[in-house]
Amino acid sequence: MKKILLVVGSVALVLLAVAGALIWYYMAKPLYEPGTIAANGSLRASLVPPAQSGDGWTVEPGIRLRHFEHGAGRKVLVVHGGPGMPFERPLPGLEPLSARYTFVYYDQRGCGQSTRPVDRFSSSNFYANVKRLEKSLGLTAQVADIERIRRLLGEEKLILLGHSFGGFLASLYAAEFPERVSALLLVAPASVLVLPAEGDGLFGEVGRLLPPEMAGEYAGYLKSYFDYRTIFARSEAELAAMNAGFGKYYQVAAKAKGFAVPEAGAPGGWMVEAMYFSMGKRHDYRHALGKVTAPVLVVHGQNDIQPERASRQYAGAFPNSKFRVIANAGHFPFADQPADFAAAAGEFLGRPN
Repeated sequence: MKKILLVVGSVALVLLAVAGALIWYYMAKPLYEPGTIAANGSLRASLVPPAQSGDGWTVEPGIRLRHFEHGAGRKVLVVHGGPGMPFERPLPGLEPLSARYTFVYYDQRGCGQSTRPVDRFSSSNFYANVKRLEKSLGLTAQVADIERIRRLLGEEKLILLGHSFGGFLASLYAAEFPERVSALLLVAPASVLVLPAEGDGLFGEVGRLLPPEMAGEYAGYLKSYFDYRTIFARSEAELAAMNAGFGKYYQVAAKAKGFAVPEAGAPGGWMVEAMYFSMGKRHDYRHALGKVTAPVLVVHGQNDIQPERASRQYAGAFPNSKFRVIANAGHFPFADQPADFAAAAGEFLGRPN
């Protein structure tokens, strides 16, 4: 009996090791590569949106995106960050420009009031679940949605304003469809253009700014947050709550840096995990941005938790870019210093192709 138990135990350890290795492999390898959408090689639905009816945009059958507009004049598509943290109302820093531009906001699929196509997974096939996430909620789906929105807006070329992770998405769209971009305004673009990022990344930067009494609590939160062994046993609601929980620590860190965090819409659940799987742990997308000839302005808040070098990485990758630091502002310069932000954005937006 003891010999049988030893054999069973050894087999179990081997299976656990194999499972761990597979999780590491699929987390490390990016599922998305720039150029795959333009080639129509990995889409689950056409780039041509279906017939529209009712409220919101129907970007593919069964996927509806909530959106709203503010202003008058040429349209500017605003791509929110997070991932999965949509804007609830117009940005203060864009109000002075609303007489000349119509700012179009939308909730990305999987968050806010837009469709959440995944609730739970019944399959135990890790790789099949990862692929389903990528096609339904990952970078491929999100970037493809921007092209569908362009067609719904009837714009030959888009002016894109991307904030934080939205700056990353807007950059990938420009790499996929450079001929469809008039200008890119990237505000505190997320430090995920190259992974692993230099330093400890956002989670490490936040941890350094927390008071000592929160250190243990934060460590426990991160342990649960990054437990991918049990990820597919969770539900959309559980993941959305967990993602919302990061806001508690981020707000404390932001306060330590001297800026506030604006209210956001309902956070995403599976769409956040889909982004992580899409990116993998190792990639370098800078090469894809070199073919974008449209003008680019990268804006960085002086007091941002994210280091300036992360924003400058984007400016260095685009051939026609400028870099601007907004003094006394954090990760949301359009809220911290709306007048200064409006001046920088207005000067730039006066020059799109």
